[in-house]
Amino acid sequence: MILHPAILALLASSLLIGTMVLYAAWYGVRIVVQWDGTSGSERQILLERRTYFVATIVNYFLVIQIASLFWLVYTADTLHTLFAGTMCAVGTFEVNRFGFPTVLIKLATSILAGIWIILNHADNKGFDYPLIRVKYWFLIILAPCIVVENVVQWLFLVGLHPDIITSCCGSLFSPGGRNVAAEMAGAPIVPVLYVFFSVLALTVVSGALFIIRGRGAVFFSLASVVTGAISIEAVISALSVYLYELPSHHCPFCILQPEYHYIGYPIYGAILTGVICGAGVGVLSLFRKIPSLAKDLPPFQRRLAVAAVVAFSILLVTAIAAITGSHYHVG
Repeated sequence: MILHPAILALLASSLLIGTMVLYAAWYGVRIVVQWDGTSGSERQILLERRTYFVATIVNYFLVIQIASLFWLVYTADTLHTLFAGTMCAVGTFEVNRFGFPTVLIKLATSILAGIWIILNHADNKGFDYPLIRVKYWFLIILAPCIVVENVVQWLFLVGLHPDIITSCCGSLFSPGGRNVAAEMAGAPIVPVLYVFFSVLALTVVSGALFIIRGRGAVFFSLASVVTGAISIEAVISALSVYLYELPSHHCPFCILQPEYHYIGYPIYGAILTGVICGAGVGVLSLFRKIPSLAKDLPPFQRRLAVAAVVAFSILLVTAIAAITGSHYHVG
């Protein structure tokens, strides 16, 4: 199964991303130690030339890193037909103990990759590279995380054997189970929806206020992250029953399939975009007092806030449409 084209694409992209990020992190150590923006030495000039090239390449590779999260889930959903006892990506991830850790680690590294891209873009707006050390310290921390992800993903993919009988999503996301997924699925629908819509609306409003007034960056950032976590819970425990029109079906992966019009992709895409852009607004607020960024950073933060608000608004509209358009009603 290791020769499956989708698996090869995942492994090849992960290898390239890991290699490039490791090289950039190694180069980042030199930046952290040797960078002197006030110097006109030959070494400093070479560092400046090299760092622009390295940062640009890493930027593109980290975009691929984020996209690979969705490719991993799509691949797992495509491969589920090869395993007995499964109906969606859950069964593929349950083939061995490295499946769901791969998803969770890749989700974390994708969010961190998005924040690095934001930091890099902000740094390029300053004539003196004011965030050069910050973004390379961040990259030095991110690099081992991506390496761990690559190792875990490799163990997951090489451990996929079609002769293994795996579990279906119904057994994992069953309210009567004794695992984290079952606990999330068993949460009461109506209270979860109240919390979900309240937090989502609060985040959209706080984002709109930041766009208009330029204040409340940290609150909006924290609200975006909290909204992301609550949204996942809402999808599993509440929105799923309206989408499937079944009170017992809580799988967060079946909504990625064609019979549900691939609605899971815009839902999860909106959540990820909102979390990354919202978190980026808060991270950048730490550097607004830097003179070379004082002019360009606030407009960039507003653009990020607009992207986050649009993403969460799409999520809000999609959730409302799913509930109002469903034939299922909570008794």
